[in-house]
Amino acid sequence: MTHHADLLDTLAGIVPGSPLALARATREAATLNIAHSDEALFEGGSSLTRTERLHLAREVARWHEDDALSAHYAAALGHDPEASARIGAALGYAEILAFRPVQATAQDVATLGTAGFSEEAIVTLAQVVAFVSFQSRALRGYRLISGRTVTGDTAVPPAGRWHTEPTTQRGESAPTAFTQDELGWAPWVAPKALAAFSPDEQETLRRFGHQDSDYFRLLARNLPVLEARTLTDKGIFYTPGGLARAERELAATVASKVNGCIYCASVHARKASQLSKANDAVQRLLEVAPGESLSAGQSARWKAIIDFSAALSATPSTAGAAHVAALRDEGLTDLELLDLVQATAFFAWANRLMLTLGEPFIPA
Repeated sequence: MTHHADLLDTLAGIVPGSPLALARATREAATLNIAHSDEALFEGGSSLTRTERLHLAREVARWHEDDALSAHYAAALGHDPEASARIGAALGYAEILAFRPVQATAQDVATLGTAGFSEEAIVTLAQVVAFVSFQSRALRGYRLISGRTVTGDTAVPPAGRWHTEPTTQRGESAPTAFTQDELGWAPWVAPKALAAFSPDEQETLRRFGHQDSDYFRLLARNLPVLEARTLTDKGIFYTPGGLARAERELAATVASKVNGCIYCASVHARKASQLSKANDAVQRLLEVAPGESLSAGQSARWKAIIDFSAALSATPSTAGAAHVAALRDEGLTDLELLDLVQATAFFAWANRLMLTLGEPFIPA
């Protein structure tokens, strides 16, 4: 199987023909659509200018302590043209998304509107920050699979904190604990009405089952990015072979526990529970209190997966060689490790959109 080197191969130092290069070729759908997401975000149209997008990406990569990724965006920015007057507001919001997305509020979004950002620009801004958060974790994971040295702390973070207010901005009951129950999600930025999309755009939304979702019609304010992101999601989570689907869903749940995203955790814990038939183990993970160990009481294999996914989800990431060694001791292959890295990293992206563009509620 032929795999042509892409940006992430280059930045991670993946050797052509290596086990990881072959694994990325096996996951062609994810590999191609990660690249398409990059293209849609940084080459596509938006009222958030390309210069603003690159300024944001460079800073987020720097915050995540990925020097190679930050240098890539600095080079794309070129001679560093002067940032817009509103870039300060964008960077303030980006810092919340990068470091403490669970603390985002509707007022933070409203501040962007006051600074002159349209609904589409706000969505694109969130996508840029979330995507670079994904890239940095994917790169660290790839380097670790390849046996490359990474720097920084390697502590496993505990469970994160989450929203504890009993009501949402619009007065609905809000979840204050992690759950496998189905939840709703209310946007802080107006979704685009289905009728406002062109017939072709409506067909794209219907093809993915997004037409009735406030969340996806909000993200569809930048539809090319949403389309590439959806295909990336499918390429990471719905491909045969490699890591068991239940364990990919477990990784998504762990990332959501670190980031405090009750909504994402509810969806993916439910899937992990259904697929693994290990409801008690999944529920044990959900019930871990803030500041406590996420892997306590788990089997050796799930402990290794949970510890790695939690460390990769930290900001900056703290996943290290010992975490990968523990996974290899449990028999994970390079393809399984790639699936685990990409499933975890994708939720650095997903959580940051869910937590900063709206909030969950308990359906009546």
